Amino acid sequence: MSYPFLKGHGTENDFVVLPDPDGTVHGDLAPERVRALCERRAGIGGDGVLRAVRRGDGWFMDYRNSDGSVSEMCGNGIRVFARYLHEREGEPFPMEIQTRDGVKTLDAAGDELTADMGIPEVLGETAVTVMGRTYPARHVSTGNPHAVVFVDNLAEAGALQEEPEHDDAIFPEGVNVEFVVRRGEHHVAMRVHERGAGETRSCGTGACAVAVVTSIADDAPRGTPYRVDVPGGTLSIVWTDDGRMLMTGPAVLVAEGETDL
Repeated sequence: MSYPFLKGHGTENDFVVLPDPDGTVHGDLAPERVRALCERRAGIGGDGVLRAVRRGDGWFMDYRNSDGSVSEMCGNGIRVFARYLHEREGEPFPMEIQTRDGVKTLDAAGDELTADMGIPEVLGETAVTVMGRTYPARHVSTGNPHAVVFVDNLAEAGALQEEPEHDDAIFPEGVNVEFVVRRGEHHVAMRVHERGAGETRSCGTGACAVAVVTSIADDAPRGTPYRVDVPGGTLSIVWTDDGRMLMTGPAVLVAEGETDL
């Protein structure tokens, strides 16, 4: 059986998009199919799969990590998903997209898209260990669990292909770990290990977590824009007066075709 796919990315966090309006093509998406699609040498290649399924009058983003595991939310992925819905399904902006982390609203901001990522949960202190060194971290939930670590140099994180050690009692289903350095006023850079994918070129929910933790550390007024540089580009995050995270960044579709993977 062959079926259509698209390929897109947001700040080089890349995804395979699977149109599946009535849920009959892929059903309960099997992990082995996700792994085959995301394999970079024998497949299409991607950090995850975005399955587009109609639910009622709207769309549900069924997101899977590249190892086939299910994830609650993907910040770069939802911008790519919205780009797909706008350009291929004719959905107008602003649009609401259903996810496992609730309904997210997206709007166009020039050539970029802005996603309302909801209200973060700042959950306290923890620690992670990488390359034999333990770092204090801030636990934040932005739909996905995150541990935000400030370092002097991003090279301290090492290769980041292996998941940093963490407290399984705090993160029983794994954690995304962001290593952060300051670049200037309201300006940081980060690298990330994403659970189920390894090091990726960007993480939207992670950039939101980083902006929230940095804003708290700076005692910055709500509404202060933070620039977050990732290996694949730049995201802008605003933590609003009413506590919501607005993430703005690019999302592009780069290919489409059919596959029998």
